[in-house]
Amino acid sequence: MKPQLNAGYWNNRYLSGEFGWDLGEVSPPLKSYFDQLNDQHQKILIPGAGNAYEAEYLINKGFTQVYVCDYAEEALKNLHKRCPDFPANHLIREDFFKLEGLTFDLIIEQTFFCAIDPSLRKSYFEKMELLLHPGGKLVGLLFDDDLNSDKPPFGGHAADYRPLFENKLITRTFELCYNSVKPRAGRELFMILQKKEA
Repeated sequence: MKPQLNAGYWNNRYLSGEFGWDLGEVSPPLKSYFDQLNDQHQKILIPGAGNAYEAEYLINKGFTQVYVCDYAEEALKNLHKRCPDFPANHLIREDFFKLEGLTFDLIIEQTFFCAIDPSLRKSYFEKMELLLHPGGKLVGLLFDDDLNSDKPPFGGHAADYRPLFENKLITRTFELCYNSVKPRAGRELFMILQKKEA
């Protein structure tokens, strides 16, 4: 039986240290992508951010408009402890699917997709499209592996994912990742999906 994946569930996992897929640092594929970005003022969202090492890395590189969204209070506290200067109004304690009134140039996917119930995956891409500015990008990693069917992290494969976004977002890159951390080698897809220009 699947657990109820609500704020309490995730908060308890952070309190008990149960987040086995947490790398403890920014993932190499995203670090490589971030190092190519020139505009440090673009508005960036990291949803389901967890410990948000990606946000920490971007802030330390001088990016000024980084937002994280998670409804587990402990995850946001963990980021604030490591980055006390992170703007408090950029820490969004909210259900991603309920975000309103915000749009972004770039949204980063890092283990959020595998943490939500697979029944929400179509809604995930629909919400991403709504949250992106015209021409904005959804960039990140998806597991290309069976993983779990009864609890996070939930698995899946490229053929499962493509129909969920192909009519919504333009595929710039969607391929097996070449620079994954060793335990994930051959098991991750790197994606760059773009919202159509207005």
